[in-house]
Amino acid sequence: MKIAIVTGASSGMGREAAYQIGDRFSGIDEIWVIARRRERLDEMRGRIPARIRCFAADITDPEDRGRIRAALEETKPEVKLLINTAGFGVIGRVDTLSEETVCGMVRLNCEALCAMTGMVLPYMGMNGRILQFASAAAFLAQPEFAVYAATKAFVLSYSRALGAELQRKGICVTAVCPGPVKTEFFDIAEREHPIPAYKKLVMADPKKVVRKALTDSMAGRPVSVYGVIMKLFCVAAKILPHGLLLKLMGKMGG
Repeated sequence: MKIAIVTGASSGMGREAAYQIGDRFSGIDEIWVIARRRERLDEMRGRIPARIRCFAADITDPEDRGRIRAALEETKPEVKLLINTAGFGVIGRVDTLSEETVCGMVRLNCEALCAMTGMVLPYMGMNGRILQFASAAAFLAQPEFAVYAATKAFVLSYSRALGAELQRKGICVTAVCPGPVKTEFFDIAEREHPIPAYKKLVMADPKKVVRKALTDSMAGRPVSVYGVIMKLFCVAAKILPHGLLLKLMGKMGG
């Protein structure tokens, strides 16, 4: 049985990824959707042109991950796609964020992503695809978004290295690095402080971000960046001093 696995599937880009996989990949027999909110996963039944299997699980919890591992061991599927979208960020100065919030970002955005990847890899073979959702924040430190940006820099670095390791096995790894996207993400991100105004101007459509991510993955690209502005930002972060860019961001309210 050929399957796709999507974490963070109850909302945002994870939910959109599940829908687009169902529409675009007729060879997928079943999509395993993973998120904490069971009711949001159940709502997807009948709306996706593919069988889905719901796992109401917190992937930062080893016991919940154990249930997914047990299902893999029992089913022994061929995993064609692993899409790790689960993650969160909270805007605010480091000295104002709680230890629980800071460590929670690291656990979900980094630790759980690595755990899920390692768990699924034994079931992937030639032409398998892994999409790790990072962020354009991975390219440059983000004052008042410091921990989130650091976790996404980790995801980008991890994805690049993993892709090099898996190349001989014919498995492609793509780090997806969008800018701000119009999803429920910012309901959490802005609970302490509002997002800078300039970021609201470049908010992207999640459907377009996911569509490009899947297209880039199929093309074997190691990084997927949606939109001209974010691509320019990526280039600027490579060639300009980061100190200069941080000063510019500060003047713009970032």
